[in-house]
Amino acid sequence: MRIWDIAVMSLDSLKERKFRFALNLIGILIGCTAVTGLVSITQGLSNDINSQLEVFGPQNIMVIPGQIQQGRGIVGSTLNWRDLEIISKVEDVKVATPIIANKIVSFTVRGRPFMVEMFGVTNEYFEINKNSEVDDGRQLLRTDTSAVVIGANIAQPLDEDEPIVGVGDRLKVKAKVNGVEKELSLRVVGVYGRTGGSFGADLDNSIGIPLRTAQQFWEIGGEFDYFMVQAETIELVSDVVERIEDKLGEAVTVISFESAQDLVGDVLGTIEAVLGGIAAISLIVAGVGIINTMTVSVMERTREIGVLKAIGAKSRDVLFMFISEAIVTGLVGGITGALFGVFLAQVVGGYINLPPDPSLGLMVFVVGFAVATSVISGLYPAWRASGLHPVEALRYE
Repeated sequence: MRIWDIAVMSLDSLKERKFRFALNLIGILIGCTAVTGLVSITQGLSNDINSQLEVFGPQNIMVIPGQIQQGRGIVGSTLNWRDLEIISKVEDVKVATPIIANKIVSFTVRGRPFMVEMFGVTNEYFEINKNSEVDDGRQLLRTDTSAVVIGANIAQPLDEDEPIVGVGDRLKVKAKVNGVEKELSLRVVGVYGRTGGSFGADLDNSIGIPLRTAQQFWEIGGEFDYFMVQAETIELVSDVVERIEDKLGEAVTVISFESAQDLVGDVLGTIEAVLGGIAAISLIVAGVGIINTMTVSVMERTREIGVLKAIGAKSRDVLFMFISEAIVTGLVGGITGALFGVFLAQVVGGYINLPPDPSLGLMVFVVGFAVATSVISGLYPAWRASGLHPVEALRYE
């Protein structure tokens, strides 16, 4: 038999058994949609984080106290002025600045309550962090004491049409310090441009105050949460990282742009593999369904197979006929599922404000995986059909 004749017979057979074909198709479609959608969103998340790392700056280095331990996060205490002095004297360090972070304060604006992160910085921080540009007003100065620069989502929340806080307004922030509630009055001198988050601090939802003001308010003296360091050139970053590690040893974790990218890549790669694996389970379930329906189809078409063999069809012709049915199921289900997965990823990405990144390579892989699953699932029923003896098949009732 010609390949074209086998293909036509396969399509006719699928048309006659539309309901079963639809059930197989739905199973494949769901699996392909899940794989495409989840992986596209994960790839979008990876792109978003990498773009934020680009803003972090390839010359910049973050020094965190303690060591990163699996399952426990960062284990360590704080940094101090002595550590800052040691780092500042390291060869090829252009500038190093301390940062007080992870301090939560609350305040109310026009009856609307806010709970945000406050961080204390020096003016060198703004030289290092190119992401900390203001859209309105100015940055903090060395002479400021009760000034504050606020994030874009505080000045104008996403659900507001107009800004609710601006330059010149006053904020009265409150927080519990050593068990006692304290209040600090601050004047807004600047509003950060919207960034969508950044490595080290989410500027959109944070407020920045002078380092000394933060030290006094939180009564922490010379203790800091991390340092931002800038190397003289990009080429010297690796050398600076090694020198800092040599000076401070296991007391700190030193993160550069490259190491941060590697860390994020490993984490997101694991997440992508887990989510893709979970979604692929539905394709395996669909494969079991294909085995079931095709086996039943072989039983129903036993006499038809006998007639085909009696008039000259060979076993391989029957085998290819059933395999082609599986290929069509995988192709239609895979292509439809991949396209629907892209659409679903766009909808979910728009809802969570995270642009997905569906690639042509991913879609081709998903379609190929769907076809492979369908073919493998259809091998046994097809082999069984091809092995039927024509006389016994014709006698089958």
